[in-house]
Amino acid sequence: MKTKKLVFTAILTALALVAFSIEAAIPPITPIYGIKLGIANVFTLFALYTLGPYEAAAVLFVRITLGSIFTGQAVSFIYSLSGGLLSFILMLILKRFFQKDKVWVLSVLCAIAHNVGQIIAAVIITQTFQIAFYLPVLLISGIIAGAFTGLCVQFTLLHLKRFVN
Repeated sequence: MKTKKLVFTAILTALALVAFSIEAAIPPITPIYGIKLGIANVFTLFALYTLGPYEAAAVLFVRITLGSIFTGQAVSFIYSLSGGLLSFILMLILKRFFQKDKVWVLSVLCAIAHNVGQIIAAVIITQTFQIAFYLPVLLISGIIAGAFTGLCVQFTLLHLKRFVN
């Protein structure tokens, strides 16, 4: 990995970790547990489009690991990792079908995959399928959050040249 790419990956990871930590410190915006915007995902998706899959994976895994340690939410590590892995795999598979003007669609699909991954982890951990009934609520919030984070990345990618030149 070239130095410039390594530094940019580290910066995106740090920004994702800061966003994750700030979001974890903010009281829930809804009375339903687990619903949040997932602003840190902006940096993973941005890394995938600008740096590549290995760097995006590094941003994701380091952010999840350090975020869980820094916020003291060790249990959330399992849920974040399971959702993040499923989401990232889907992101890698579908990225070639979504150009920079449709990143928000990819983000919505990946947010849905993230929620499914979390529910699968919850079912395995709790040994009860009843928690799966929570999925429709998570899917609605995932669609909204995925659209928001995807539009943030899409806007940045489409207008980045304007700021660089």
